[in-house]
Amino acid sequence: MFEILLPAGVPPMIALLLIAVSFVTSAFTAAFGIGGGTVMLGALAGAVPPGVIIAVHGLVQVGSNLGRSYVQRAHALWPLVARFTLGSLAGVALGALFVVALPERVLLGLLGVFILAMAWIRKPRIPGLASTGLLIGGALSTFITMFVGATGPFVQALLLPLNLEKRQLIATHAVCTTIQHLLKVFAFGLLGFSFADWLPLVAAMILSGFAGTLAGTRLLERLPERWFLLTIKLVLTIVGLDLLRRALL
Repeated sequence: MFEILLPAGVPPMIALLLIAVSFVTSAFTAAFGIGGGTVMLGALAGAVPPGVIIAVHGLVQVGSNLGRSYVQRAHALWPLVARFTLGSLAGVALGALFVVALPERVLLGLLGVFILAMAWIRKPRIPGLASTGLLIGGALSTFITMFVGATGPFVQALLLPLNLEKRQLIATHAVCTTIQHLLKVFAFGLLGFSFADWLPLVAAMILSGFAGTLAGTRLLERLPERWFLLTIKLVLTIVGLDLLRRALL
């Protein structure tokens, strides 16, 4: 019976593994804001056909980030979210036009360099970063997510210079990435991708992810601010270096 609910080519054991991975990655992202989406992308890359990875990943991330946004909604800074969303609308429209035209290596390399720079290079105080910067960053990150899927570290790096309190940072990041992935799923639907066969598996992954979000949120409340910021920088560094590695292969 379980096999009937699964997409063609996905064995039951692989499906159960993806459901478990969804719990772990959602817990990590709820606690640290980043990393989970990238790990989930890697898990999908080893389990599902290449042509559906980005679209299915986007649908899973909508559910995961939506649950995180709900749980942490009281701390989200909505004016920042609104500016990011305006930029994202432009980014998804442009990405839909070029989704099959640009080389992935170039985008991976640029994303890796940006993440490393935002994590470790001291940023000057620039007037308007919270407004214009989020508009541009929303457009650029949403454009890139159409090609490489997991741009959560990009969005996190974009928010870091604003010196938000840890709960504000995680909650605002959650809402921004929810909107970004939702726009991506909508765009892939317009481009002809059929999500119907994947809905039962994705629904199970989303439920598992929500349980992980609740567990990760409890960890966030107990995590000292200093260790929180250090962990984010270390994760950003690992992700950035891995993106450069993939760009050079």
